[in-house]
Amino acid sequence: MSAPNTISEQLVKEDQPKSVALPRGIRLLKGITIPVILILSCEILVRNGVIEPYLLPAPSSLWQSLTELAEGDLWQHLWASSWRVFLGFGIGSGLGLVFAILVGLNRHAEDFLEPTFSAIKSIPSLAWIPLLLLWLGIDEGSKITLIAIGAFFPTYTNTVAAIQGVDRKLIEVARVYRLKYWQQIQQIVLPAASPGILTGLRNSLSLSWMFMIAAELIAATQGIGYLLSDGRETSRPDIVIIAIILLAVLGKITDSIMKLFEHRLLRWRDVIKKS
Repeated sequence: MSAPNTISEQLVKEDQPKSVALPRGIRLLKGITIPVILILSCEILVRNGVIEPYLLPAPSSLWQSLTELAEGDLWQHLWASSWRVFLGFGIGSGLGLVFAILVGLNRHAEDFLEPTFSAIKSIPSLAWIPLLLLWLGIDEGSKITLIAIGAFFPTYTNTVAAIQGVDRKLIEVARVYRLKYWQQIQQIVLPAASPGILTGLRNSLSLSWMFMIAAELIAATQGIGYLLSDGRETSRPDIVIIAIILLAVLGKITDSIMKLFEHRLLRWRDVIKKS
Protein backbone atom coordinates (compact mmCIF):
# COMPACT_ATOMS: atom_id res chain seq x y z
CA MET A 1 0.00 0.00 0.00
CA SER A 2 1.50 3.32 -1.06
CA ALA A 3 2.00 6.14 1.42
CA PRO A 4 -0.55 8.98 1.44
CA ASN A 5 0.65 11.92 -0.63
CA THR A 6 -1.55 14.73 0.68
CA ILE A 7 -1.96 16.34 4.09
CA SER A 8 -5.58 15.23 4.47
CA GLU A 9 -4.59 11.63 3.77
CA GLN A 10 -1.80 11.86 6.36
CA LEU A 11 -4.24 13.11 9.00
CA VAL A 12 -6.74 10.30 8.50
CA LYS A 13 -4.22 7.53 7.88
CA GLU A 14 -3.93 5.08 10.76
CA ASP A 15 -3.02 1.46 11.18
CA GLN A 16 -5.87 -0.45 9.59
CA PRO A 17 -7.02 -3.68 11.21
CA LYS A 18 -6.46 -6.78 9.18
CA SER A 19 -9.54 -8.64 8.03
CA VAL A 20 -9.93 -12.06 6.56
CA ALA A 21 -11.39 -11.73 3.08
CA LEU A 22 -13.66 -14.40 1.72
CA PRO A 23 -12.37 -16.32 -1.31
CA ARG A 24 -13.46 -14.67 -4.53
CA GLY A 25 -15.23 -17.83 -5.67
CA ILE A 26 -17.47 -17.86 -2.59
CA ARG A 27 -18.34 -14.20 -3.02
CA LEU A 28 -19.16 -14.80 -6.69
CA LEU A 29 -21.34 -17.76 -5.75
CA LYS A 30 -23.27 -15.62 -3.30
CA GLY A 31 -23.68 -12.89 -5.90
CA ILE A 32 -25.27 -15.17 -8.50
CA THR A 33 -27.54 -17.02 -6.05
CA ILE A 34 -30.56 -14.73 -6.42
CA PRO A 35 -30.34 -14.46 -10.25
CA VAL A 36 -30.11 -18.25 -10.54
CA ILE A 37 -33.13 -18.71 -8.25
CA LEU A 38 -35.13 -16.22 -10.33
CA ILE A 39 -34.16 -17.91 -13.60
CA LEU A 40 -35.06 -21.39 -12.33
CA SER A 41 -38.36 -20.12 -10.91
CA CYS A 42 -39.33 -18.50 -14.22
CA GLU A 43 -38.38 -21.63 -16.12
CA ILE A 44 -40.52 -23.84 -13.89
CA LEU A 45 -43.51 -21.47 -13.92
CA VAL A 46 -43.50 -21.12 -17.71
CA ARG A 47 -42.94 -24.83 -18.40
CA ASN A 48 -45.84 -25.76 -16.09
CA GLY A 49 -48.20 -23.28 -17.74
CA VAL A 50 -48.51 -20.97 -14.73
CA ILE A 51 -47.22 -18.08 -16.87
CA GLU A 52 -48.05 -17.87 -20.57
CA PRO A 53 -45.00 -17.90 -22.88
CA TYR A 54 -46.26 -14.87 -24.80
CA LEU A 55 -46.06 -12.88 -21.56
CA LEU A 56 -42.78 -14.26 -20.24
CA PRO A 57 -40.72 -16.63 -22.41
CA ALA A 58 -38.85 -19.43 -20.69
CA PRO A 59 -35.25 -18.41 -19.92
CA SER A 60 -34.00 -21.45 -21.87
CA SER A 61 -35.71 -20.14 -25.01
CA LEU A 62 -34.03 -16.76 -24.75
CA TRP A 63 -30.70 -18.25 -25.78
CA GLN A 64 -31.94 -18.91 -29.31
CA SER A 65 -33.19 -15.33 -29.64
CA LEU A 66 -29.89 -14.00 -28.30
CA THR A 67 -27.98 -16.13 -30.83
CA GLU A 68 -30.08 -14.73 -33.66
CA LEU A 69 -29.43 -11.19 -32.49
CA ALA A 70 -25.70 -11.85 -32.13
CA GLU A 71 -25.57 -13.11 -35.70
CA GLY A 72 -27.24 -9.89 -36.80
CA ASP A 73 -26.60 -6.33 -35.63
CA LEU A 74 -26.55 -6.84 -31.85
CA TRP A 75 -22.99 -5.57 -31.49
CA GLN A 76 -23.86 -2.41 -33.38
CA HIS A 77 -26.71 -1.78 -30.93
CA LEU A 78 -24.39 -2.31 -27.95
CA TRP A 79 -21.73 -0.02 -29.40
CA ALA A 80 -24.26 2.71 -30.22
CA SER A 81 -25.65 2.75 -26.69
CA SER A 82 -22.24 2.49 -25.03
CA TRP A 83 -20.58 5.42 -26.78
CA ARG A 84 -23.64 7.59 -26.18
CA VAL A 85 -23.52 6.80 -22.47
CA PHE A 86 -19.79 7.38 -22.08
CA LEU A 87 -19.79 10.63 -24.05
CA GLY A 88 -22.84 11.99 -22.25
CA PHE A 89 -21.45 10.87 -18.90
CA GLY A 90 -18.10 12.52 -19.59
CA ILE A 91 -19.67 15.83 -20.57
CA GLY A 92 -22.30 15.90 -17.83
CA SER A 93 -20.12 14.74 -14.95
CA GLY A 94 -17.25 16.98 -16.07
CA LEU A 95 -19.47 20.06 -16.02
CA GLY A 96 -20.95 18.87 -12.74
CA LEU A 97 -17.51 18.76 -11.14
CA VAL A 98 -16.60 22.23 -12.39
CA PHE A 99 -19.79 23.89 -11.15
CA ALA A 100 -19.76 21.92 -7.90
CA ILE A 101 -16.24 23.08 -7.03
CA LEU A 102 -17.24 26.64 -7.87
CA VAL A 103 -20.42 26.52 -5.77
CA GLY A 104 -18.82 24.57 -2.94
CA LEU A 105 -15.97 27.04 -2.48
CA ASN A 106 -17.60 30.35 -3.36
CA ARG A 107 -20.57 31.73 -1.46
CA HIS A 108 -21.47 34.21 -4.21
CA ALA A 109 -21.50 31.45 -6.83
CA GLU A 110 -23.75 29.40 -4.55
CA ASP A 111 -26.19 32.31 -4.17
CA PHE A 112 -26.40 32.77 -7.94
CA LEU A 113 -26.38 29.15 -9.17
CA GLU A 114 -27.83 26.92 -6.45
CA PRO A 115 -31.50 28.08 -6.75
CA THR A 116 -31.46 27.56 -10.53
CA PHE A 117 -29.80 24.15 -10.36
CA SER A 118 -32.18 23.03 -7.61
CA ALA A 119 -35.16 23.92 -9.79
CA ILE A 120 -33.76 22.26 -12.93
CA LYS A 121 -32.85 19.12 -10.97
CA SER A 122 -36.51 18.41 -10.24
CA ILE A 123 -37.50 18.30 -13.94
CA PRO A 124 -38.14 14.69 -15.07
CA SER A 125 -36.08 13.30 -17.93
CA LEU A 126 -39.09 12.82 -20.21
CA ALA A 127 -39.94 16.51 -19.90
CA TRP A 128 -36.67 17.42 -21.64
CA ILE A 129 -37.26 15.24 -24.69
CA PRO A 130 -39.79 17.44 -26.60
CA LEU A 131 -37.65 20.53 -26.08
CA LEU A 132 -34.43 18.79 -27.13
CA LEU A 133 -36.12 17.38 -30.22
CA LEU A 134 -37.27 20.89 -31.17
CA TRP A 135 -33.84 22.39 -30.58
CA LEU A 136 -31.50 19.64 -31.77
CA GLY A 137 -33.68 17.35 -33.87
CA ILE A 138 -33.58 13.56 -33.76
CA ASP A 139 -29.83 13.29 -34.37
CA GLU A 140 -27.26 12.28 -31.80
CA GLY A 141 -27.06 15.76 -30.29
CA SER A 142 -30.39 15.48 -28.50
CA LYS A 143 -29.55 12.03 -27.09
CA ILE A 144 -26.10 13.05 -25.85
CA THR A 145 -27.52 16.23 -24.29
CA LEU A 146 -30.23 14.31 -22.44
CA ILE A 147 -27.68 11.83 -21.08
CA ALA A 148 -25.40 14.70 -20.04
CA ILE A 149 -28.27 16.32 -18.14
CA GLY A 150 -28.86 13.07 -16.28
CA ALA A 151 -25.17 12.70 -15.43
CA PHE A 152 -24.75 16.32 -14.31
CA PHE A 153 -26.84 16.49 -11.16
CA PRO A 154 -25.67 13.44 -9.14
CA THR A 155 -22.06 14.54 -9.58
CA TYR A 156 -22.91 18.16 -8.82
CA THR A 157 -25.02 17.43 -5.74
CA ASN A 158 -22.64 14.91 -4.15
CA THR A 159 -19.56 17.01 -4.85
CA VAL A 160 -21.06 20.18 -3.37
CA ALA A 161 -22.12 18.28 -0.23
CA ALA A 162 -18.70 16.63 0.06
CA ILE A 163 -16.79 19.90 -0.31
CA GLN A 164 -18.99 21.73 2.18
CA GLY A 165 -18.56 18.83 4.61
CA VAL A 166 -14.76 19.02 4.71
CA ASP A 167 -13.52 19.34 8.29
CA ARG A 168 -12.42 22.91 9.03
CA LYS A 169 -9.51 21.58 11.07
CA LEU A 170 -7.94 20.37 7.84
CA ILE A 171 -8.02 23.92 6.48
CA GLU A 172 -6.43 25.21 9.68
CA VAL A 173 -3.64 22.66 9.30
CA ALA A 174 -3.13 23.84 5.72
CA ARG A 175 -2.69 27.37 6.97
CA VAL A 176 -0.13 26.16 9.46
CA TYR A 177 1.76 24.65 6.53
CA ARG A 178 1.30 28.00 4.75
CA LEU A 179 -0.30 26.48 1.71
CA LYS A 180 -1.69 28.82 -0.91
CA TYR A 181 -5.39 28.84 -1.80
CA TRP A 182 -5.11 26.53 -4.81
CA GLN A 183 -2.76 24.25 -2.90
CA GLN A 184 -5.39 23.97 -0.17
CA ILE A 185 -7.96 22.95 -2.78
CA GLN A 186 -5.62 20.45 -4.43
CA GLN A 187 -4.08 18.89 -1.32
CA ILE A 188 -6.82 19.32 1.29
CA VAL A 189 -10.32 19.94 -0.04
CA LEU A 190 -10.47 17.59 -3.03
CA PRO A 191 -8.79 14.58 -1.32
CA ALA A 192 -11.02 15.00 1.75
CA ALA A 193 -14.12 15.30 -0.47
CA SER A 194 -13.08 12.48 -2.82
CA PRO A 195 -15.38 9.81 -1.27
CA GLY A 196 -18.44 11.95 -1.96
CA ILE A 197 -17.17 12.94 -5.40
CA LEU A 198 -16.63 9.34 -6.47
CA THR A 199 -20.05 8.34 -5.12
CA GLY A 200 -21.57 11.06 -7.25
CA LEU A 201 -19.70 9.83 -10.31
CA ARG A 202 -20.98 6.27 -9.78
CA ASN A 203 -24.54 7.53 -9.45
CA SER A 204 -24.09 9.67 -12.56
CA LEU A 205 -22.93 6.68 -14.57
CA SER A 206 -25.97 4.65 -13.47
CA LEU A 207 -28.32 7.48 -14.37
CA SER A 208 -26.59 7.86 -17.73
CA TRP A 209 -27.78 4.37 -18.71
CA MET A 210 -31.32 5.25 -17.59
CA PHE A 211 -31.37 8.51 -19.53
CA MET A 212 -29.91 6.72 -22.56
CA ILE A 213 -32.91 4.40 -22.63
CA ALA A 214 -35.28 7.37 -22.38
CA ALA A 215 -33.53 9.03 -25.33
CA GLU A 216 -33.41 5.93 -27.52
CA LEU A 217 -37.03 5.00 -26.89
CA ILE A 218 -38.13 8.26 -28.48
CA ALA A 219 -35.98 8.51 -31.58
CA ALA A 220 -33.28 6.00 -32.47
CA THR A 221 -32.52 3.43 -35.14
CA GLN A 222 -29.79 1.71 -33.14
CA GLY A 223 -29.18 0.96 -29.49
CA ILE A 224 -30.62 -1.01 -26.60
CA GLY A 225 -33.53 1.40 -26.35
CA TYR A 226 -34.32 0.71 -29.99
CA LEU A 227 -34.38 -3.03 -29.24
CA LEU A 228 -36.86 -2.38 -26.44
CA SER A 229 -39.09 -0.33 -28.72
CA ASP A 230 -38.80 -2.82 -31.58
CA GLY A 231 -39.66 -5.75 -29.31
CA ARG A 232 -42.73 -3.93 -28.02
CA GLU A 233 -43.98 -3.00 -31.50
CA THR A 234 -43.46 -6.51 -32.89
CA SER A 235 -44.89 -8.23 -29.77
CA ARG A 236 -41.59 -9.99 -29.07
CA PRO A 237 -41.23 -10.22 -25.26
CA ASP A 238 -38.02 -12.23 -25.74
CA ILE A 239 -36.36 -9.24 -27.44
CA VAL A 240 -37.57 -6.92 -24.68
CA ILE A 241 -36.23 -9.20 -21.93
CA ILE A 242 -32.89 -9.66 -23.71
CA ALA A 243 -32.53 -5.89 -24.02
CA ILE A 244 -33.26 -5.47 -20.31
CA ILE A 245 -30.71 -8.16 -19.42
CA LEU A 246 -28.08 -6.54 -21.65
CA LEU A 247 -28.74 -3.20 -20.01
CA ALA A 248 -28.36 -4.74 -16.55
CA VAL A 249 -25.12 -6.50 -17.52
CA LEU A 250 -23.58 -3.37 -19.05
CA GLY A 251 -24.63 -1.30 -16.06
CA LYS A 252 -23.12 -3.83 -13.67
CA ILE A 253 -19.85 -3.97 -15.60
CA THR A 254 -19.41 -0.21 -15.69
CA ASP A 255 -20.39 0.15 -12.03
CA SER A 256 -17.87 -2.54 -11.05
CA ILE A 257 -15.16 -0.68 -12.96
CA MET A 258 -16.06 2.54 -11.17
CA LYS A 259 -16.11 0.70 -7.84
CA LEU A 260 -12.63 -0.70 -8.48
CA PHE A 261 -11.41 2.76 -9.47
CA GLU A 262 -12.95 4.20 -6.29
CA HIS A 263 -11.36 1.50 -4.13
CA ARG A 264 -7.90 2.16 -5.55
CA LEU A 265 -8.16 5.92 -5.11
CA LEU A 266 -9.50 5.66 -1.56
CA ARG A 267 -7.31 2.83 -0.29
CA TRP A 268 -5.72 5.26 2.20
CA ARG A 269 -8.95 5.58 4.21
CA ASP A 270 -9.41 3.86 7.55
CA VAL A 271 -12.97 2.56 7.25
CA ILE A 272 -15.09 -0.13 8.85
CA LYS A 273 -14.18 -3.60 7.64
CA LYS A 274 -17.05 -5.95 6.87
CA SER A 275 -17.02 -9.16 8.81
